Amino acid sequence: MASDPALVEAQKKMKNAEEALQRELGTIRAGRANAGILSRVMVDYYGVPTPLNQVATITIPEARVLMVTPYDKSSLKDIEHAILVSDLGISPANDGTAIRLVIPQLTQERRAELAKDVKKQAENSKIVVRNARRDAMEDLRKREKANELTEDDLHGLEDQAQKLTNESTKRVDQIAADKEKEIISD
Repeated sequence: MASDPALVEAQKKMKNAEEALQRELGTIRAGRANAGILSRVMVDYYGVPTPLNQVATITIPEARVLMVTPYDKSSLKDIEHAILVSDLGISPANDGTAIRLVIPQLTQERRAELAKDVKKQAENSKIVVRNARRDAMEDLRKREKANELTEDDLHGLEDQAQKLTNESTKRVDQIAADKEKEIISD
């Protein structure tokens, strides 16, 4: 754990970038049921845009099926409409009490596209990580110029910042590799 305030802040930004990537990749449909793909669906619930997971239970009864069961049965049509207008590309099947979403099998071409998207998002996360390192380094250099740090302290803290960056980049790569493997090996 970093002890210098600049490094603590950089580490926090890096961790946020990793978590954001994890959330973002969770919304990618990989050919199997994953409740994360519904995380962005907003339902017009009594005139208020509400996240789907707050108005319904989302379960996975089978490998390729998501089942959305509303807490309030009168909101079933609103939920169905919200799923239809979302960019999921999955048609909901309403049976009167719940909505079933059957996740279609991915084509090889689509898998390649998704893997490319994963790499792009991972690269964007790495940029955020490197920017956090740059900000920390600038802060450290300013403090060294203001005689708040010695030159030796500066070099030691810069090394720590680089280690934090390397670790975070490695975690981003691992998150992306796991998602790519999930997409390709369905």
